[in-house]
Amino acid sequence: MKHNISSIPLAQTIVELCRKAHIKHVVISPGSRNAPLTISFATHPFFKTYSIVDERCATFFAMGMAQQLQEPTALVCTSGSAMLNYFPAVAEAFYSQIPLVVISADRPEHLIDIGDGQTIRRPYVYTNHVAYEANLKSDNRNEDNTLIQDYNSNQIFKALQTCYQQHLPVHINAPFDEPLYDKVETLSVDLNVFEFDKTNFLNQIQQNDIESFVTNWNRAQRKLIIIGVNHPDDIKIEDIEFLTKDDSVIVMTETISNLNHKTFFYSIDSIISPLELDEQKEILFEKLQPDVLLTLGGMIVSKKLKAFLRRFKPKFHYHLHPYRAFDTFFSDVIHLPYQVSDFLKTIQPKINTQSSDYFSFWNSIKQSREIQSENYINNIPFSDFWCYNHIFKSLPKDILLHLGNSSCVRYSNFFDLDTQTQVFCNRGTSGIDGSLSTAIGSSVVQNKPAYLICGDLSFLYDSNGLWNNYLPSDFKIIVINNQGGGIFRILPGDKHDDYFHTYFETQHQHTAEHLAKMYEFKYLKVENKESLEQALPEFIENKHKSILEIFTPTELNDKVLLEYFKVLKTSNSTE
Repeated sequence: MKHNISSIPLAQTIVELCRKAHIKHVVISPGSRNAPLTISFATHPFFKTYSIVDERCATFFAMGMAQQLQEPTALVCTSGSAMLNYFPAVAEAFYSQIPLVVISADRPEHLIDIGDGQTIRRPYVYTNHVAYEANLKSDNRNEDNTLIQDYNSNQIFKALQTCYQQHLPVHINAPFDEPLYDKVETLSVDLNVFEFDKTNFLNQIQQNDIESFVTNWNRAQRKLIIIGVNHPDDIKIEDIEFLTKDDSVIVMTETISNLNHKTFFYSIDSIISPLELDEQKEILFEKLQPDVLLTLGGMIVSKKLKAFLRRFKPKFHYHLHPYRAFDTFFSDVIHLPYQVSDFLKTIQPKINTQSSDYFSFWNSIKQSREIQSENYINNIPFSDFWCYNHIFKSLPKDILLHLGNSSCVRYSNFFDLDTQTQVFCNRGTSGIDGSLSTAIGSSVVQNKPAYLICGDLSFLYDSNGLWNNYLPSDFKIIVINNQGGGIFRILPGDKHDDYFHTYFETQHQHTAEHLAKMYEFKYLKVENKESLEQALPEFIENKHKSILEIFTPTELNDKVLLEYFKVLKTSNSTE
């Protein structure tokens, strides 16, 4: 394909600076105003471009790629409201620390707010959810544009450099005047002066941070480490293993931490939820309350854990993360702005172990709960809980696994997934939108089998995510269809009123069958234990993209889960 170059200097500048910044993957949604960018990106031999019509799906798709690559991907859309459809994924990327370059084509400023079509007030729309906003100026074809060119090129450079350094989304709004489709043979802009530094910004570890942490850590009798969302390459077992060789340390993880160890507490709610039902819960919670809390990674899923630590606060809460720290537990978090491995290697020679029953006491409860859990699940009827257990035990190990939000990611935290399985979930804003599109985008740049497990509402909400030509031929989707938002049955509130079924649970009779046919997926339907046990091996082993839809009993699912916590309560002990 011949490399076409737009005649518009601003379009040339954006494309050439993206190339110099080594932003290779560009997701384009169709339109006319973005034609100068589409012409230049789509025919350039450096870029890998993707055409996705639905802008919301396009952004989650691009975010999935950036999530896996750990480097920026770019998006291009037309004028008007198109960029507003990017917003859910921009917010998710902002809170999940994923780098995205959002490039929105616009009409020139003199056409805004005069009644012209496809125009809205675009500057600063994303202000609170991007790290940098470059609002560019349109080229004037009849004047010397030296000042405009200098301004635009510097703004674009700053946006792209910020995206790399802060690992956050940035926005570039580019107004183009007509004609939009004219092409030239050579670039009219000179951008040789711009050189990008793509290395992550690293803070030099401060001695006073080391001394403060080590002093408080070594004095504490109860130390709790919690690891939230973690990319498989960010924190490794060998980084923190030395901390686990201490009787005064407990490490709690969630499935999407992508970390596990024989001493870790992987099912947090199985520890905390039964305590809430115990007559001696105050004594037990005080016994679990840490003196020092060290948190690593991103967001925490467990609401039970948040509620516990917000009431039974640690004396000191440190969050070790190179970019930012959220005060999730309202305990005046102390941010250690460093790479996890670098900081832990620095403190390792200074860390002492403590004689304590903190680990042994809770580990005995954990082990008892694990036995009770297995016995309970083996004897429960067909339900969400039983299905998730069977699925997670049966999945291949070395896969890319995306989880939908609400019930799905919460159920996953009851099970000990193999460490070869790379697990992801959009926990930045924790919305059900975009799970499918993110999983597909992730799978495009990963050379391993890819699975998505999600609920029926999440699947249907993002079903346009199937509307693209980039699905791997063996992409697998498991839909847990409980005919509505099953998470609301677990939450407090009256479950019997009509408004609950209509406005909270949103009951429906829709299935994935016709969508599977339209998008040429193999479709399997399951409604009981026996059919799941038969269908799952076939679903896993076949080499065709497939949807396995599991219909579970709406009225029973919440009862099975809530009874589980009552059963586990019997292993609590203050002895």
